[in-house]
Amino acid sequence: MTTNAQRFTEAVHTLGPIFAERAAKHDREGSFVAENYRELKEQRFFSMSVPSELGGGGLTHRETADILRELAHYCPSTALTLSMHMHLVAATVFRHLHGQPGEALLRKIATSELVLVSTGAGDWIDSVGRAERTAGGYRVSGVKRFCSGAQAGDLLITSAPLDEPGHEPEVLHFPVPLKAEGVRLRDDWDTLGMRATGSQSVELENVFVPEETVALHRPRGKWHRVWDVVIGVAAPLYMAPYLGTAEQAVAIARQKVRGRAPDAVTLMTLGEMENQLTLAQMAWREMVELTNDFALEPSIELSNRMLIRKTLLANAVRATVEKAIELCGGSAFFRNVGLERLFRDLQAATFHPLPEKKQLLFTGRVALGLSPVGETAG
Repeated sequence: MTTNAQRFTEAVHTLGPIFAERAAKHDREGSFVAENYRELKEQRFFSMSVPSELGGGGLTHRETADILRELAHYCPSTALTLSMHMHLVAATVFRHLHGQPGEALLRKIATSELVLVSTGAGDWIDSVGRAERTAGGYRVSGVKRFCSGAQAGDLLITSAPLDEPGHEPEVLHFPVPLKAEGVRLRDDWDTLGMRATGSQSVELENVFVPEETVALHRPRGKWHRVWDVVIGVAAPLYMAPYLGTAEQAVAIARQKVRGRAPDAVTLMTLGEMENQLTLAQMAWREMVELTNDFALEPSIELSNRMLIRKTLLANAVRATVEKAIELCGGSAFFRNVGLERLFRDLQAATFHPLPEKKQLLFTGRVALGLSPVGETAG
């Protein structure tokens, strides 16, 4: 572990107990962890993985992922929201390390702890909304869902489809300042779990996007190499909080049964819980190893391997907390134990790219040498 990684780890364990005390209240209210974000900013967490030569903390991808996992032991919502920023930073670091544009944004993040907000999962291959060409750029309208941390965000990293007569439909990728004219946050984040992430929808109404800020034009509805990069660096980061949440559920369950007489049912259920947690940990470690601290070679095959492990991890963390609840019995039904909230939080793991059924289709197509997205016979 590098010196900087040690500093951030120590900060997690200093701030973590404070975050844990706030977690239940934020969950009950469905309120954003704004104070946690302010304290993370003070400790420069938002630039922790920006290369040190650009003014950041210089943490490796592996170290960043582990910080997110540790943070989830205290407050899953804070860890998940931070991971949404960090996976955008990671994609930018990858581009910078491979000679592509990204240095300017990374320097801004390091200088001012700029907070990035993602809309990638909701947009995916086709994107949502619409872009219309205008003088000097585009006018963009649409509603972007699951924008974690939008209340504290500075820059929305998003996309929109452009469909012009005589041209193949395409998708534009671009940033939008969250204070830009025509940007509005909806008050619609009232959910089953991860209630404190502030993942409300962001509405764009005729927002002007200058041509020079469009980072990518790609064909709509077709696989593009950008997704191989995003999946390759992002998946281990946004899944790290779920592993940390499952680990916390296991810690609670172990503590609850420690004083019991070890009857056969308790021992077997404990063994089942440990097996599921180990499966989750193995899947996550392999995801981190696939990224290989940005030394990965983006490809459809790598994306496929990553997405398979994401499904295995999502299923295993949910199975882990179910076994933790079974182990604790009726006491787990009470909110003050904490398992009920962790159970709800872990349900969100399935919605990140790709949900299981879509991953199975993706993997099946790749196995046959087909494009990973396209028409499927009925």
